[in-house]
Amino acid sequence: MHVSVIGSGYVGTVAAACFASVGHDVVAVEADKGKLAKLRRKKAPFYEPGLDDLLAEATEAHRLSFTDDFAVALERSEVVFICVGTPARPDGQPDMEAMEQVAREIGRNLRAPQVVVTKSTVPIGTGRWLRSAIEESLEVPGVPGLVEVASSPEFLREGQSVSDFLRPDRIVVGCDNDRARDLVVAVYEPIVEQAAAADPLRPKVPILRTGLTTAEMIKYASNAFLATKISFANEMARICDLVGADITEVTAGMGFDARIGNKFLNAGLGWGGSCFGKDILALIATAEDYGYQPRILAATLGVNGDQRHLVIEQLQRHLKTLRGLRVGVLGLVFKPGTDDLRDSAALDIIDGLTQRGAIVTAHDPMVHELPQHPGVRLVGDPYEVADGADAIVLATEWPDYLALDLVELRRRAAGSFFLDGRNVFRPERLAAVGFHHVGIGRGDAGVAAERALATSDHPDVVRDHLVGAVRSQTPAD
Repeated sequence: MHVSVIGSGYVGTVAAACFASVGHDVVAVEADKGKLAKLRRKKAPFYEPGLDDLLAEATEAHRLSFTDDFAVALERSEVVFICVGTPARPDGQPDMEAMEQVAREIGRNLRAPQVVVTKSTVPIGTGRWLRSAIEESLEVPGVPGLVEVASSPEFLREGQSVSDFLRPDRIVVGCDNDRARDLVVAVYEPIVEQAAAADPLRPKVPILRTGLTTAEMIKYASNAFLATKISFANEMARICDLVGADITEVTAGMGFDARIGNKFLNAGLGWGGSCFGKDILALIATAEDYGYQPRILAATLGVNGDQRHLVIEQLQRHLKTLRGLRVGVLGLVFKPGTDDLRDSAALDIIDGLTQRGAIVTAHDPMVHELPQHPGVRLVGDPYEVADGADAIVLATEWPDYLALDLVELRRRAAGSFFLDGRNVFRPERLAAVGFHHVGIGRGDAGVAAERALATSDHPDVVRDHLVGAVRSQTPAD
């Protein structure tokens, strides 16, 4: 089929490359000259594992091309996917300026019937508004059925978006016109077939056919639930710290219940990125438009914000004043496998530290500059964050950090305080090399590990054993 994709940001580039990889003829539109030039060189304007290979393969096979001309994109396409950004405004509502511009451009350049599909996360009711906006801009007005609008929300995880797109858990297509809905479903059929061929034992990818407004709501409800699940785990972690329980064991015990599951129950510094916060704010704003105050959603945001302050509180509790304190931060992006700094917990923590006079050194394998944070010393070697540090904070759980030589890290640090903001290290391993471990909701686990070493009849034997384990530690551990 002939498909066009408007907007070559994160979602648009992944969609264009993946649609082309299953055999569609795809034209992608990008207005930004810098991004367009990079895409034409078969390079994504952001880091995403496997995406550059797909771009190169599809471009060389002449199934994917990039342009800034809407007329070229719409000339032969049957289905148009809109993937432009909808960032949050100060009032919580999404900024629809880019969507409005796209609606005008589609109307001006439309010459044949099209199904226009919103893949961006948009306010409830956008689909119906979009159809009116396009029709008002048509240069060939009065032609019935020239444009139909559908919604097919994306459910991509940064760092795993290619596999998520090609082997999805589900596909949602919402439209109030059966013929248009079937046409959009046809675009996805090669993906369903390919996923079935790749893993015959896996259940066939379900395609949910629904109404336009319902499809828009499914996206918001899905993200809100995942964010709420994380915030719930973090609230339980706070209680675990108070009563002396270990949240990692609590959530493991919960996760065996099939009704709960173990995904998105990791306590830590909270969620970040470009989606959860923006989508929850938009859903709250929509509810308030109808006079309803969504209390669970507001609490989800509040708990997540509190986690950002937890590191500061812990440092102040254990080390007192932060002025002049040297703090090393491991990890800056909001999650491993990406270069995305949007709504990063690490950056909020760094801001809180520098505002209180701390001296911060940071490392991240995907971040090479921090122009908005000139007071932070950025280093290229993770061990350098420990040089003379009074405290070390792990903020992003990159697998590389699990493979660090903790003995060397402790040797280079001036102080012993280690705050594991993602609960990825075993307290006894950190204690074995002389770190004072503090996790998120680990109760007395770190203190117990230190006490066990101190009271053992053979502490050197225990320490030698654990240090050996530390040196051989791999991400799988």
